[in-house]
Amino acid sequence: MQVLLVQLEVGPDPAEVGRARRWARSRLEGSGIGDDEPLAETLILLISELVTNAVVHTGCPAVLRMLFGAGAAEAGTVRVEVVDISACPPQPRHAEGGDTNGRGLELVDGLADRWGWQPEGAGKSIWCEVDRGAPTVAYEPGVRGFVAAPLGRV
Repeated sequence: MQVLLVQLEVGPDPAEVGRARRWARSRLEGSGIGDDEPLAETLILLISELVTNAVVHTGCPAVLRMLFGAGAAEAGTVRVEVVDISACPPQPRHAEGGDTNGRGLELVDGLADRWGWQPEGAGKSIWCEVDRGAPTVAYEPGVRGFVAAPLGRV
C-alpha cells in the first residue's frame, strides 16, 4: 500500500497553530477529504491540540506530519504526528469545570482511534490515528461532551 507523507515546520509561536490548521485543511482537501466532512473537522481539532501542546509546553519549533493511506483497513488511516525537541513524555491531565487548560490530550483520547508517543531523536513524536470510513467520535461546538458521528467512506 502506498503512503503519502506531508510535513510542515511549525515555529515556537502560538500563532503558528492557525497556520498549521490552514495548511492541514489544504492537505486534507488534496487527499480527497472534503472540508465539510466530519473526518476533516476531527483531524483539524486533533492537529490543533497536538501542535498547541508542542508549542506551548516546549517553546521550541516542532514538525507536523500527516500520513495518508497507512493502516490495514481498506479505507486506510490518517496518521498525525507532531515531533518536538522535548524528551519529556506527554502528561495527560484532567481539567475541572472552569479550567481553561488541561483538556488537550483528553480530547485526543476521545477523538482518535489510537494515539501514543515515542522517542524520536533527542525529542519525541506524539501521534494519533483516525480510520477513514469508520465511525468516530466527533466534537460538536455548543454541545457539552462528545457525540458519535459516522464518517462516510472517502
